[in-house]
Amino acid sequence: KSFYTSEMHVLSIVVIQGEKLSTTIVLGAQWGDEGKGKVTDFFASKADLVVRFQGGNNAGHTIVIGDEKFALSMVPSGVMYESCTPVIGSGCVIDFEVLKNEIETLNNKNIDTTKLKLSYNAHIIMPYHKILDELIEESLGDKKIGTTKKGIGPCYGDKIQRKGIRIQDFLSEDKFNERLKNNLEEKNQIIEKIYGGTPIKFDEVVNEYKKYKELISSIAEDTSLFISNSVKENKEILFEGAQGTLLDIDHGTYPFVTSSNTSAGNAATGSGIGPLNFEQVVGVTKAYISRVGTGPFITEQENEIGDYMIEKGAEFGTVTGRRRRCGWLDLVSLRYSKRINSLSQLFITKLDVLSGLEEIKVCVGYKFEDKKITDYPLIDEILDECEPVYESFGGWDEDISKIRKYDALPENAKKYIEFIEEFIDVPIKYISVGPERNQNIIR
Repeated sequence: KSFYTSEMHVLSIVVIQGEKLSTTIVLGAQWGDEGKGKVTDFFASKADLVVRFQGGNNAGHTIVIGDEKFALSMVPSGVMYESCTPVIGSGCVIDFEVLKNEIETLNNKNIDTTKLKLSYNAHIIMPYHKILDELIEESLGDKKIGTTKKGIGPCYGDKIQRKGIRIQDFLSEDKFNERLKNNLEEKNQIIEKIYGGTPIKFDEVVNEYKKYKELISSIAEDTSLFISNSVKENKEILFEGAQGTLLDIDHGTYPFVTSSNTSAGNAATGSGIGPLNFEQVVGVTKAYISRVGTGPFITEQENEIGDYMIEKGAEFGTVTGRRRRCGWLDLVSLRYSKRINSLSQLFITKLDVLSGLEEIKVCVGYKFEDKKITDYPLIDEILDECEPVYESFGGWDEDISKIRKYDALPENAKKYIEFIEEFIDVPIKYISVGPERNQNIIR
């Protein structure tokens, strides 16, 4: 099925179940945890490549196949399909231990990982990054950011300061040793003298990282060139984001954000191909909204409604296990996400979680100083004082988890979906009604 995008003036091809996938970006439209792992897996069945373009092992993707549950944080979801090549791009930061463990876990479940490719230019999360992440977070007291303490922020910090260690540096023993020695001279000073921690020994790190040499050398590659050649060959390519738009380092609720650009623009930078190569952007959003950690959350429900969403939606972090904060869907922030990412379609997940609620609300504006705001405010002082303006809908009691046709949904569920679609002005092409890969409605 083809459609015309007035914004881009380009004839694109919608990709699904046997039709052309082309080059598609899938990313979170909220604060992450929208179900991108399932969505990526859904599209990856027709993909030749799945490319992860940002983030580290602070983002988890959960895929449910029958009784099996796969929690991935580093390996792209496309690894589940033999015909698909999973690629980790230069915009990612890599924890060797986590990557190795994930590969071994997949291999033990008879899932082939030999096609996995890792960019020469991806940066490595070192032991001092994790230590500093934890020390810095603890020093903030009640002003904590809510980091996962996995070294992601300090690693990206070193990358920007040009002190990072890349995959290609690791593969050169002399270069790795030189950079590690120089970095430890500085990092140990900070760890010991500022935060009172224990310094890291050079020899211990070198010996520890030797065991990863064979694995990393077998998967390291110029992934930018590989992806570009795949585009020329008209391969079907899926670009997979981590976290969500509202956690973007530039466009999210700073400083309560992640350390990389989670929005669509970084798909080009983090994978190493030009922006004119992308044909569509799929935004993933829950039928409600959640976030992990601290930061503004205008529609948060700290009551029995929020508890209902948490328990029924199993809202606990894939990586951290932390209980997520939940609330009504915020269409103001979702429309902002559309603008930031040029969303061409939406994939709504967890609609089934709302079954059983007598009333369902959706935020259509913010109230600030007796004025209604309909555009997402970037000024912290305004955002902190905003209150939600809601539109209410009747709920439904039916179990919708077995429904596969849109017309079979309860009328109130369809009214809710169609209101979101009209408000955001982006077609809702797909609706998830359960965690398994086949629990989807295609419109």
